[in-house]
Amino acid sequence: MLFEECKKYHLPLYRCPSFIFFVLGLINIFSILTSYSIANKIVEDPRIVALTCAFLACFLLILSYFATKTFEALAESNRIKSEFVAIASHQLKTPISNLKFALEILMSGKKGKIEPEQVEYFQILKENTNRLKELAKDLLLVSKIEAGDFKLKKEEFDFLELTESVVKNFTPFAKAHNVEIKCYFEESLPKVFADKEQIKDVIENLLDNAIKYSKKGKSLVEIKICKKQKEIYFEIKDQGIGISKKDQKYLFEKFFRGSNVPKNEIPGTGLGLFIAKSIIERSGGKINLKSEEGRGTIISFTLPISQKL
Repeated sequence: MLFEECKKYHLPLYRCPSFIFFVLGLINIFSILTSYSIANKIVEDPRIVALTCAFLACFLLILSYFATKTFEALAESNRIKSEFVAIASHQLKTPISNLKFALEILMSGKKGKIEPEQVEYFQILKENTNRLKELAKDLLLVSKIEAGDFKLKKEEFDFLELTESVVKNFTPFAKAHNVEIKCYFEESLPKVFADKEQIKDVIENLLDNAIKYSKKGKSLVEIKICKKQKEIYFEIKDQGIGISKKDQKYLFEKFFRGSNVPKNEIPGTGLGLFIAKSIIERSGGKINLKSEEGRGTIISFTLPISQKL
């Protein structure tokens, strides 16, 4: 019964309403016994002691019941929200893919000549379709993480090679934002053992953020990769808008964005770092963030070296 409820709400044992009620019950028993022991020494009439303990037991039982029901209602609300997000994001995938396919056909000129003034509008549609596709993908991934259905396909791969390919793909995007990417890679690094596609998504997300959040004007993004003991260490440093100290503790939470983001008009969903943290930790690594508002951010993570070597 207890484990079924945990599975139903996709919660760890210590956060399940039934487990909380069980713990509160133990606390109540301890409180009643303690109260009885103290009252028995102070009050001479055993009936008053019994009534006091009975009253205390009833009060604590009612309090525990309502506290548990509140936790249960919150858990149910969270479950419904997660299911809605999963269904909505899954259902969005097909129409978005169809829209993207239709746009590619139209932009190819196969369905008629495209006038020069139309190209700009088609490009706007294409960019927004890609944004919708990425949002649906992120929402679906978040729902899987919350439901405990997120599985990694771990394999041995060259982390340095993967990072170089991501940097190469992002170079035009960086140049468009007047950002220079500098890489400091240690040579002859051992391979890592993780989900290659998911780690690629993490690197892309961190590099995308570093470029987007860079200050206007010429800026620099530095990427460092080296070996530290039995792990591969990755670090990305930007000269962007930074994050205030009061915001930093919330950055790895879902949908959270820094208080200085709206005034800089930088698009985003607030899901990237939550997803990155989940992937890295499930891969056996750790992720850290250091930032100073107005001066930039450093995000680093580690990955375990393949044991096959």
